[in-house]
Amino acid sequence: MKLGPSLYRIGNDIVAAYLVDTPEGITVIDAGLAGHWRDLTAELAGMGRSLDEVRGLILTHGDTDHIGFAERIRRDHGVPVYVHSADAARARGEFKAKASWGRIRLGATARFMAYAMSHGGLRTTYLSEVVEVTDGQVLDLPGAPHVIGLPGHSPGSIAIHVPVADAVFVGDGLTTRHVLTGQRGPQPAPFTDDPKQALDSLSRLEGLQASWLLPGHGTPWHGSIDEAVREIRAAAAAA
Repeated sequence: MKLGPSLYRIGNDIVAAYLVDTPEGITVIDAGLAGHWRDLTAELAGMGRSLDEVRGLILTHGDTDHIGFAERIRRDHGVPVYVHSADAARARGEFKAKASWGRIRLGATARFMAYAMSHGGLRTTYLSEVVEVTDGQVLDLPGAPHVIGLPGHSPGSIAIHVPVADAVFVGDGLTTRHVLTGQRGPQPAPFTDDPKQALDSLSRLEGLQASWLLPGHGTPWHGSIDEAVREIRAAAAAA
């Protein structure tokens, strides 16, 4: 789905990944679930592009619903996969966090689980190799992605600011659709390792100049990033 001149989304409001399209090639942000491979190849074809034009894949963190096709594109097509050093072991399957589910609604949770299972959520392949990144790096990839540390959901969670796409990609640093309750609007994401740290990290997004704030779960936010952060803090305070 095209969001802007250089910006595309695959997946949906339950699980999403993104493509940045430039004359120099494609940068992929997150890899969704294994079954999103079909969405990736279909979206590229619709753009008049191919897998040979993908220059890199950046993971916002190492959880299984964000690394779905990452090893496949790395192994079969030689695309390097970038992840923060604090989440490298997570992306390689060497460390698995204990999930804290919090509030749930059975219908919303069942829809999330059914979608994940239908898109290969039970057959995740962990990464064999990753390229580790750190906070503040500007990567030598199409769009010159800028890495912003956003720890809390996981130790190595990051946001990725890509000015050419007018976008900030935040993974599970926040959500606009809670997959376990179905609640919509900017709010803290579930399955977060350190909720307080995740909330504090949002200050790193304030003042960024971008029209799109793009989570791994939920509707793309088009508008003021500072306003989204205010809404998340209010939602956390009311919870």
